[in-house]
Amino acid sequence: MSLLTAQQLEDAEQYEKAYEEYKRVYEKKRNKEVLERLAHVALILDKKDEAAQYYNEILELDATDIMAYEQLMDIYESTDRYKYYISRGNIHILQEQFSHAINDFKKALDKAKSDEEINSSRFVLATLYEKAEKNNSAIDEYLRVIESSAANEICYLNLANIYIKEDSVSSAIEILERAIENGFSSDELKEILAGYYLKNGQYDKVRETTADELLKIKSLLQEEKTDEAYKYLENIKDEYKNDSQYHLLMAQFYFNKKDWENSLSEVDEFKKFEKNSPLVYQMRAMIYENKGDEYTAHVNWAKYNISRNNDDIALNEYYEAYKIKDNDAELVSEMAELLEKMEDSTQAGEFWGHLVALEPQNKRALEKYADFKESIGDYRGQIDVLENLCEITKNNSVAVKKLAKAYDKIKNRDKALEYYKLFVAHSPINADYKQAKERIEALEKNKNYAQSSGEEEGLLDKIMKLFGK
Repeated sequence: MSLLTAQQLEDAEQYEKAYEEYKRVYEKKRNKEVLERLAHVALILDKKDEAAQYYNEILELDATDIMAYEQLMDIYESTDRYKYYISRGNIHILQEQFSHAINDFKKALDKAKSDEEINSSRFVLATLYEKAEKNNSAIDEYLRVIESSAANEICYLNLANIYIKEDSVSSAIEILERAIENGFSSDELKEILAGYYLKNGQYDKVRETTADELLKIKSLLQEEKTDEAYKYLENIKDEYKNDSQYHLLMAQFYFNKKDWENSLSEVDEFKKFEKNSPLVYQMRAMIYENKGDEYTAHVNWAKYNISRNNDDIALNEYYEAYKIKDNDAELVSEMAELLEKMEDSTQAGEFWGHLVALEPQNKRALEKYADFKESIGDYRGQIDVLENLCEITKNNSVAVKKLAKAYDKIKNRDKALEYYKLFVAHSPINADYKQAKERIEALEKNKNYAQSSGEEEGLLDKIMKLFGK
């Protein structure tokens, strides 16, 4: 009894014997390979029901096996249209073709013969509508499942989540309260419901529902029962001092007390645990607003929106800050970086230039400003910036190469040669090195390279002379 023996029998077209051998192997070793061979031979022997059973077992082991779904489609095409459409729909789900999958499951629903098949189809349809952002249709399907004997906790939770997406917190609360009435009351469901109560301002309900001490305190702070909240905070201090949420609540407590410095200090403690949380910037922005520091508030609102990928809003906040103080190098740098990210090269270039004026030795600002000058064809301006860059960053081969090319573009042969040679002297032998060597040779051979005051007559000069004539 072995897989090899079964394969040899199959190769010899002794399918009945091979099939029995595969089944004996399968009794000892249940794996996908054996199931695939069993299903294949079962089809050859026209044992379609058994083949279907094996393909379904394959899917229990690997729900992403498209081949198994395709084989089931072939088996069920003329015998069970419900299962045919279910198999086809699952293939479309795996291929992320959700609109096709929706059509398949709607057809399966039409062919369903039992309540189990109907409710199963409706549940999948609801999840597909959700993925397709057809929330009203998803709600309808979930409600139908919930009203049936197939209702389960996941249906209630999914439906509540859709209501939240639709900004209907009260409907989400109503659905989860129904779930509890119908016997679905897991800890997870209760904590989600408590969160919805908090969102809806039902603070007593929060404390009745949640087992989370921190959430209870948060509800007290939201309700502005500040002193009562502080008693709880003091009681749990030793247990929660290394919990980021504890420090966030302390920040909120001091905020309620209008103790801005201690509130900021607790935000800093929170940041030690959650460095990238948008709440850091949100809390700081709110604190600085209340302190009357509009500039710092706008900067923090900008950072908050950047962390949430709201770049347009962030830029507006930065501009508001810039109106108040336009000589803060850090602000100008952040604005230049954001504009660069948003691919607004012109505005970014202007801010890089402003940063160079504020910080003449800022290497990144010089590099970016030089690139901007080049992009608008201001090669002389580019040269000025690059020469400053070379002064503060010795042996900067990239800047030297760009200087050589810029001088080349304005037809200043001597300076171009000087910087090409300087680049070659410090560059490893690579493609850039070879291009520079070739350009040096071309410039030195060009005897007719005209110059005027150390620079070749530029295109603008030539045009002006033609008009003069």
